[in-house]
Amino acid sequence: MSAGTEVPSVEEAAERPAAPQEVEAGSGRGAAVRGAVTRFGVRVLALGVLLGVWWLVTWLEIWKPVYVPSPQAVWHQLIRTSTVHDGVRGYSGYLLYEHLWVSVRRIALGTVIGSVLGVSVGLAVGTVPVVRLVLEPIVTFLRQLPPLAFFSLLIIWFGIDETPKIWLLVIAAFPPVAVATAAAVGGVHRDHLNAARSLGAHRLALVRHVVLPASLPEILTGIRLGAGVAYTSVVAAELVNGIPGIGGMIRDAQRYNQTDVVVLGIFTIGLTGLALDAALRALERRFAPWRGRA
Repeated sequence: MSAGTEVPSVEEAAERPAAPQEVEAGSGRGAAVRGAVTRFGVRVLALGVLLGVWWLVTWLEIWKPVYVPSPQAVWHQLIRTSTVHDGVRGYSGYLLYEHLWVSVRRIALGTVIGSVLGVSVGLAVGTVPVVRLVLEPIVTFLRQLPPLAFFSLLIIWFGIDETPKIWLLVIAAFPPVAVATAAAVGGVHRDHLNAARSLGAHRLALVRHVVLPASLPEILTGIRLGAGVAYTSVVAAELVNGIPGIGGMIRDAQRYNQTDVVVLGIFTIGLTGLALDAALRALERRFAPWRGRA
């Protein structure tokens, strides 16, 4: 330290105004926190309003309880289906989490198989013109049909056990993933491909090091869509021999006009669907952090 250089005291350093960059960073973090708190508050308020309207409608008895059960009735069924009550274990011998676990396992297996097939077919359609001519109409045909249209045929082929349920969810998840992958591959900038070719990259290297990284955000979006379609199809997949399973529980409760159990199953599917979508969004941020930044 050269002579004549003054060292600021602790008090002077504390009183010195922060640098502009520090102020901007601090204000940015504060704004992000305030925005998150505001969004959370709005969502809680909206949920409270919906619950209040629901309670008011049932309290006024605008419709009979068999049509619109009260929040208390649904909560009571949540307790009953989650415990052993008067010697009865949950619903149809299974606790609520067991029904949910079986359904989630089916959805996960169907989504994984459908996603693997969808990405493979999408890559082939997007990179090989001959394959595009052959497979693109088939993928479009499957995408236009509701998955439930295949269920009767799947039961004839595979019976009423697990196999037709899994295949129905595979058929539900496959088209969105295949279409998103093919569109993403077709949208890769030609300059990137030409630059890799000029460096000596062969077809497999192009797919691995250029096409897949460039297409990954759209592929992950397609997987999210496929998982969503599979999730919405689980009730249809569990129409036949669906116990244990949330869809089977809803179907069985519908037969006996147990509307509170049906509403409980709907809420269970919806909330776990939100959790699944949040997990897939986290995977997008983890494996494609550049999305929306370039």
